[in-house]
Amino acid sequence: MTDPHIVGWAHSAFGRSEAPDTEALMAEVTGPALDHAGVSPEDVDGIFVGVFNNGFSDQDFQGALVGMGHEGLARVPATRYENACATGSAALHGAMDFIACGRGRIALVVGAEKMTATPNAEVGEILLGASYRREEAGVGGGFAGLFGNIAASYFQKYGDRSEELAMIAAKNHANGMANPYAHLRRDFGVAFCNTVSDKNPYVAGPLRRTDCSLVSDGAAALVLAAPDVAADLHRAIAFRARAHANEPLALSRRDVTRFDGARRAWDAAYASAGITVNDLSLVETHDCFTIAELLEYEAMGLAAPGQGGRAIHEGWTARDGRLPVNASGGLKSKGHPIGATGVSMHVMAAMQLAGDAGEMQIPGATLAGVFNMGGAAVANYASILERVS
Repeated sequence: MTDPHIVGWAHSAFGRSEAPDTEALMAEVTGPALDHAGVSPEDVDGIFVGVFNNGFSDQDFQGALVGMGHEGLARVPATRYENACATGSAALHGAMDFIACGRGRIALVVGAEKMTATPNAEVGEILLGASYRREEAGVGGGFAGLFGNIAASYFQKYGDRSEELAMIAAKNHANGMANPYAHLRRDFGVAFCNTVSDKNPYVAGPLRRTDCSLVSDGAAALVLAAPDVAADLHRAIAFRARAHANEPLALSRRDVTRFDGARRAWDAAYASAGITVNDLSLVETHDCFTIAELLEYEAMGLAAPGQGGRAIHEGWTARDGRLPVNASGGLKSKGHPIGATGVSMHVMAAMQLAGDAGEMQIPGATLAGVFNMGGAAVANYASILERVS
């Protein structure tokens, strides 16, 4: 089987949207994505929708909402996927499998979430649905509390890394200044991010507000086509490799100072692509919390266990470093509308490879890595993308 190519995309602004629901958010990107690809609704063989929901909206049956927002797509087979914060990548993999096995030639992938209409206390409770409630429902601070505990365990094992986390936050906010889609386009600087204050209080454990991603609304879409179809379209971004690895949902069954599932996903992707981390031009990675990005440096092989802080301290992951990470601003600046995130990350990487990233552009980008995870590194998706036309 040959994986399909990305031939078009669209991305809404992330943040507090006036759009009332996911139906409206998805309608913002479906038509533009098809137009960008140069295909019509009649060409689409399947629609793959990523929306977490879990209580953000009483309206579910999210797959069918694409057709409600775009009449031309109302009779195209549509399926909704959910895999916590990796929901968007799960929908993407479903679409890729659909084309690779010959069931369709062109697929539309849409990810979306409407979060800001929900009170913050309820948001925290909804997101805890991505944890193992039997053991973790009582963790203070909601999902931030889980990652706060991960950070505390890492600090206990390897020493306080608060400054490195602040540097990651500052890097991503500085990068986000160049991203027109980003939720929070503000350069805070390391000193602010590393100082506990009324404007930057502790949220959970050693994590401060600047260590935590944003509650956002937004949508993103990708159009996929079989390689022979893509050859006749405007552009083609290929998947040189993709991998999906899982870990036990319960944190009690894992070493939380290592993202072993992320490492296995990256290792499988590298092996399939015939490359190492040193061959990548850039990475878009899942910085739901700054401790996650630090651990992902280690999982992707950029640094040894316990040494992830070197990657940020020595400038390796800066825009002009040896491996720019989150040139888009990442979830930290761009925002984290759950179902849209995995799709958005692939859009950002594809824009880089097509040379269409504007002020975000990494010069000479030829090979991009994407890592999107669901839960606390439970469902782990790694992609390696390259432009073929």
